[in-house]
Amino acid sequence: MLEIKNMSKTYNNKIKACNDISLEIMPGDIYGFIGHNGAGKTTLLKSIAGIINFDSGEINIFGHSIKTNALEAKKLIAYIPDNPDIYESLTGIQYLDFISDVFNIETNIRKIIIDKYSVMFEMNEVLNNLISSYSHGMKQKIVIMGALIHEPKVLLLDEPFVGLDPKASYLLKEVFKKLCDKGSLIFFSTHVLEVAEKLCTKVAIIQKGKIVANGSTENVIKDQSLEHIFLELLNEENVL
Repeated sequence: MLEIKNMSKTYNNKIKACNDISLEIMPGDIYGFIGHNGAGKTTLLKSIAGIINFDSGEINIFGHSIKTNALEAKKLIAYIPDNPDIYESLTGIQYLDFISDVFNIETNIRKIIIDKYSVMFEMNEVLNNLISSYSHGMKQKIVIMGALIHEPKVLLLDEPFVGLDPKASYLLKEVFKKLCDKGSLIFFSTHVLEVAEKLCTKVAIIQKGKIVANGSTENVIKDQSLEHIFLELLNEENVL
């Protein structure tokens, strides 16, 4: 379980990017995180991943505090940022081997996993090429493959479908479902509200650092669309 309790983060002693956020994401959940630019989505995702510190509250990954037991917590996490800035001087396979080494994945097991995802995402013919030669979409795919190497219990993604072609987007959604069937949980931000509505079992909407709606997708949208609910909430807060 990913447990966020009363988490707050302020920048420059005045900008409250996250304001007393509490969420519970359970194994099997595909949880969509929705908000306008600057609402606090990336700040929360980076805080969960242990990339930035937060001011108050708690974040626990299957019982491990990201503050006091970061190493054990991070063993269970994979984080994919919104921009795939990775080691461009490495080849694709060198990058995947590096990630495999970090998570102590045995050679025979990593080969099976890399072969599986490289074929799935049509990257098998470019794994020996330098990452610097990859397109944005190819870089996104290699980052996704690296994130899946250790079959994370918590998969955190910031706008994961940006830059992916329609086939890769479809395949990633299928991977999400299979991971959740095995007891993992997915927490991702997106601006593609139609995808969130169709894919996510639960959603949370953040505005100006505060959660303004969350729960099962069905309960949040009721008889409306997620887009309608989101825009309605934005108007109420005078964000538009």
